[in-house]
Amino acid sequence: MTLHLLPIRHHGPGSARSVLAALDALAPATLLVEGPPDADPLIPFLADQGTVPPVAVLAHVHLSPEQSVFYPLAEFSPEWVAIRWALERGVPVGFMDLPAAVTLAQEPSPLAARDPLPEVEGEKSSLQGEREGEAQLREGDLQSCEAEGLVQDPLALLAQAAGYSDFERWWDALVESRGEGIFDAVNEVMAALREEDAGHTSERDLLREAQMREIIRTALKKGDVAVVCGAWHAPALTSEALEREKKADPARLKGLPKVKTSLTVTPWTHGRLTQASGYGAGITSPGWYAHLFRTPQHVSESWLTRSARLLREKGLDASSAQVIDATRLADALAALRGRSLAGLDELTDATQAVFAWDSDTPLRLLSEQLFVGEVLGSVPAEVPAVPLAQDLAATLKTLRLKQEATTREVTLDLREDAGLNKSHLFHRLNVLGIPWARESHARGTGTFKEEWTLRWEPEYAVRLIEASRYGNTLVRAANAAAVSRARRADLAELSRLLEVTRLANLPDAARFALAKLDERAASADTAALLDALPPLARLARYGDVRSREGDDPRPVFRTLTARAAAGLPNAAHALKDDAAQDLQKQLAEADRAVRLLDDAEATAEWVLALHALDAEGTAPLLRGDAVARLRDRQLLDEDTVRGRLGAALAPGQDVPTVAAWLDGFLGEGGVTLLHDSAALGLLDDWVVALDEEQFGEVLPALRRSLSRISPPERRRLGEDLRGLERETASAEVNDELGMLAVATGLRLLGVGDAK
Repeated sequence: MTLHLLPIRHHGPGSARSVLAALDALAPATLLVEGPPDADPLIPFLADQGTVPPVAVLAHVHLSPEQSVFYPLAEFSPEWVAIRWALERGVPVGFMDLPAAVTLAQEPSPLAARDPLPEVEGEKSSLQGEREGEAQLREGDLQSCEAEGLVQDPLALLAQAAGYSDFERWWDALVESRGEGIFDAVNEVMAALREEDAGHTSERDLLREAQMREIIRTALKKGDVAVVCGAWHAPALTSEALEREKKADPARLKGLPKVKTSLTVTPWTHGRLTQASGYGAGITSPGWYAHLFRTPQHVSESWLTRSARLLREKGLDASSAQVIDATRLADALAALRGRSLAGLDELTDATQAVFAWDSDTPLRLLSEQLFVGEVLGSVPAEVPAVPLAQDLAATLKTLRLKQEATTREVTLDLREDAGLNKSHLFHRLNVLGIPWARESHARGTGTFKEEWTLRWEPEYAVRLIEASRYGNTLVRAANAAAVSRARRADLAELSRLLEVTRLANLPDAARFALAKLDERAASADTAALLDALPPLARLARYGDVRSREGDDPRPVFRTLTARAAAGLPNAAHALKDDAAQDLQKQLAEADRAVRLLDDAEATAEWVLALHALDAEGTAPLLRGDAVARLRDRQLLDEDTVRGRLGAALAPGQDVPTVAAWLDGFLGEGGVTLLHDSAALGLLDDWVVALDEEQFGEVLPALRRSLSRISPPERRRLGEDLRGLERETASAEVNDELGMLAVATGLRLLGVGDAK
């Protein structure tokens, strides 16, 4: 029985082509590919016409899907083409490596989630407490990504030593042209590298190689075996190594810990194959590698032609003549750099020089669609999946939505059933911690439209599995997740959650959240009550537009407003500047909420609270703010407002206190100063009377207050102030100075000469 080793570079199109040629020549009885053997039952699904790469084998700990490992495959991955070759010819094929059950038991690797999934009541989610930031995935041993440097990509180092920054063009130029003996040569080089750098092989890799040898020994009993593996492992899998380690391998593998796992095949993206995504075996440009795999001839010409076509679609100039110039320039750059073929670096430099000149816009436009070539793979419906994922797939089919790896903007008209149902789906997925759809901007009041940005990420497959603990359908799971969050949420979060549950059309969860909101309002502090008002007001107003079923939130809104109003005067008493500013922001949002809902009972309670703020002991910022809000509601006439301003600016007042009062009084628009010249005059007189030191103290507050007024309005204020100065000057006439001008005028007219 003969063993044929085919050492490859993971995700290498040149390696993939070489593997296909070698398999056709060898016609082995059995094919083994680096990967978890407990995924063997999934291999037939890879031959299905509905399986379109990139895809990944997903393994996770049973009942703990956050402990997951992925084994990605692209159309240009040697492992993928080898498996498809075997399946098309009926050749037995299997994986060889440590089982995923062992890998996950040795190194549990929870995903760092961008939006942690809510906890089940009484359970601690392992996603809680993870660091924030971009989600990082753990890809499996298929790509040997846990090692560093040499082990991670040894063949790339050979290309660099030969002066090639693009490994694949080096492979094209120096390796594929050799024909037979390619893999023997690679194996020989890897053996020399391993001997030179023996310390780079980790203990875990030694275990993996022992497992590989055990599986190879079993397969050799049935006939010739071809092995597709990462180049670094090949020297450890030779016939000599099999014989040498025959007795040691079972001892190494004995007693390895295991966990119960579940495996499936899930769609993947080119973006998750890049080094930039944090993938250890990542490549620079998946789009370039896909192009190399599909284009055996005229690689540079076709690449630049695609670039020009994409630029023209974006409305940029890109002619056929420029394609010819860029091709010649790329070839010339390769020659200057001592390379026989132009690689991605040369083609990118040529694109920049010919199509872009001094602008980076063309390259930015080409980045996602060409360099990354962002696509999302697909898997057939028959692939094992949790019921929740199946329900999502059925819902997407009904709503005619497609999961895509590229960013897409969607506008929904909520007056149509299709738009409303899509909105329900997006909100439910967000409740489950699957932010496939994100609202592009806040909705305006009374609108029937929503703007969403859609982009599917591979890790959402894991989140779907984790969310399945809440229920087997989207409605049940979202309801249960929302109820679980409501049990632990504070008042402000409950108010926001109530809004979300109504937008997601989850009436059961909405009623539970509303009851919890009413229950917790009795013990909440004033700040929490104020924070809870805006979402409730939006819900009561916007929910009516959507004709949502469920309990009316207005009674709870009135209760929260009354309690907030009762506690506001005490909360605003004797506050420091920072605390007063924070409370003012909360008060402003709550005031907008009361105005938006326009409920008579709630408004009456709120107005009483504003009057109570206009009293001694209240923080000056909030006292001035209360006067401005009462004036805006036309509850204080001009004379009263002018009196409040005059009292605040009275001589002997502490300058910082006056500045804080003015900051609250001027608010966001400076309405009083724009429409009341007497009030503007009072403020002008007060500022003029300040000495230099006092002016320096008040200047920051005045600048902050006046900066909130729009530039045209500030210009108008300046003109009004100049008008005040002219009026004062005209009231004081100097007769002597005036006569000097008269005498000069008479002389210019010749009157003096007449005398």
